[in-house]
Amino acid sequence: MLRALYGEHGGPLLGYVLRLTGGDRAQAEDVVQETLLRAWRHPEALAGRPVRPWLFTVARNLVVDAHRARRARPPETGIDDRVAAIPAGADEIDRALESWTVAEALAELSPQHRAVLVQTYYRGLSVAEAAKALGVPPGTVKSRTYYALRALKLALEERGLAP
Repeated sequence: MLRALYGEHGGPLLGYVLRLTGGDRAQAEDVVQETLLRAWRHPEALAGRPVRPWLFTVARNLVVDAHRARRARPPETGIDDRVAAIPAGADEIDRALESWTVAEALAELSPQHRAVLVQTYYRGLSVAEAAKALGVPPGTVKSRTYYALRALKLALEERGLAP
């Protein structure tokens, strides 16, 4: 089971964790190993649900927990210099990670879906205003928004962000 999980999800999981750890390959490999070990120890958590979103969520939580644990240690314990460079607010890091992940997910959408989401959500335009800006009927804006949100949710689930 563990080999099959690693074979199917190991590469994308490692790439995702590398981005979360700022390119620290050793830490990323440790997180991937711990994530797969948790999946092996708790097969019931994977039953009846997509595996990849669960793995990505566990990996993200492990990275955040490790970051918070390093921040909680007093300076006299010999923490390496990387911790001193981490911003004071873990919430800021969480928001930055989430915004990068959302930007990556948006980049995967079709140009039409991305455009409609930019108009309606980021620019705050109404359906009629977005239709005028995009040069399409209002019904098209509504349907593209619906399908764009579904595609975005799927892309975020694959990255472990959406429930």
